[in-house]
Amino acid sequence: MIAVFAGMLGLAIGSFLNVVAYRLPRGESLSRPGSRCPSCGTPVRPYDNVPVLSWLALRGRCRSCRSGISIRYPLIEALTGALCVAVVLAGGGELDTLLGLAFVLLLVPIAFIDLDHRIIPNKLTAPAAVLAVALVAVLRPADLPEHLLAGVLAGGFLLAAAVAKPGGMGMGDVKLAAVMGLFLGAAVAPALFVALIAGSVVGMALMAHRGVRDARGTTIPFGPWLAVGGVAGLFAGDAVVGWYLHTFLA
Repeated sequence: MIAVFAGMLGLAIGSFLNVVAYRLPRGESLSRPGSRCPSCGTPVRPYDNVPVLSWLALRGRCRSCRSGISIRYPLIEALTGALCVAVVLAGGGELDTLLGLAFVLLLVPIAFIDLDHRIIPNKLTAPAAVLAVALVAVLRPADLPEHLLAGVLAGGFLLAAAVAKPGGMGMGDVKLAAVMGLFLGAAVAPALFVALIAGSVVGMALMAHRGVRDARGTTIPFGPWLAVGGVAGLFAGDAVVGWYLHTFLA
């Protein structure tokens, strides 16, 4: 029942995260005006604003002008709901599941904002850093030093990469890596590994498709791959770290 509730809540929050991903980088208010059709500006009626179901019922079109509405909106809602369910099931409904929920709800808008605008807003990472420290201090006080150190090391690792190759890594990525460390603790190490591998695979695929010369001039946002790594670290990071310590350092 907790997982079902988390899924329903995730769908609703996913609808709001669509607003965040669209309006925040444009400097618009997140509360006013209410949801509107991006084509004709007609306010969306409450019964047309039910996550996923309304889009399916309207066949992806505005009720008023019949203009198409991107499938991205229900996909973000469904993704958020699925992640919330997965976090609850993986955490067994324990109180510190709140840490995982807060983390995935941060990663979703960051990934799509960076994908669209090549930025990771401080308005998301700064409060997320404070929230991560507060949640760990309350829920896992004994682990707080580990998480603080992980935040410093993860941010420092990407900062070194940004300094070594200017333009290859943005400061938004550095800040996100630090926030990931605050949320994940030692599990941020496999999270960064997954992110680097995913980003490299995409880069190689782009080179194979466009050619090395054309691909060199293409900017690939790293935030989405950090988000993928963050999810991997959340669900499997502790197991990977435990395996590594037991296999190589025991």
